[in-house]
Amino acid sequence: MRAFIVDAFTDRPFAGNPAGVCLLDTPADAAWMQQVAAEFNLSETAFVHPVGEDTYGLRWFTPTVEVDLCGHATLATAHVLYTAHGAARDSTLRFETLSGVLAARPQGHRGITLDFPADPPTTAPVPQRLAKVLGAEPVWTGRASHDLVVELPDAAAVGDLSPDIAALAEFSGRAVIVTAGGPGGADHDFVSRVFAPAAGIPEDPVTGAAHCVLAPHWAGRLGRTELIGVQLSPRGGRVGVTLHGDRVALLGQAVTVLEGELRP
Repeated sequence: MRAFIVDAFTDRPFAGNPAGVCLLDTPADAAWMQQVAAEFNLSETAFVHPVGEDTYGLRWFTPTVEVDLCGHATLATAHVLYTAHGAARDSTLRFETLSGVLAARPQGHRGITLDFPADPPTTAPVPQRLAKVLGAEPVWTGRASHDLVVELPDAAAVGDLSPDIAALAEFSGRAVIVTAGGPGGADHDFVSRVFAPAAGIPEDPVTGAAHCVLAPHWAGRLGRTELIGVQLSPRGGRVGVTLHGDRVALLGQAVTVLEGELRP
């Protein structure tokens, strides 16, 4: 079967967030998919198979667990289907997933927009020891469905973080999302970093699912529904978000860096 490594939420190789994409003819065994994801050792590997016209089954695995939502691997999957698997460039792709039906459609020359569920965080008490483990004092904390959200006073504080990664695992189900508003005069509205040691990902380079949390959070803070987020990981990435009620449109680009044959 054909397999790919795709850098997502970037317009150039070796930036953004790399994802594995495996094209299947039929659904595969979960234990085997987990082994493949561990072999690829990327933050997520996507497994996709056709179920109807422009409709696919899609699952995502980290090196250690299956996850119910992944933005960058969905973007990578749509990119592969459009560029290497014959999907019409003007078609909308639908993915049947653990988070319901998700959609991808082309945007402009190279962009792809994903239609994902919004996951607004609600205010929650600051967990004990969080500031010490994070190495910074939060100005606000909240909980989304699977994540702890931590707001810091400014973008520099987010970029300068050097947390105790292993200790962060005790504070989240899926991830700790650290965020702040963008610096004055910047071409983006907010910044973030995402740590998910409980899912086998010390720091995720660019996280679509986290932007389903950040979009409603910053839309409420800034009074606008169309925003741009920058993830300040070493690889870096840029995500356009538009809030539509209980849905979020995520806009990004992707680049294939490797194509090969997977031999099960």
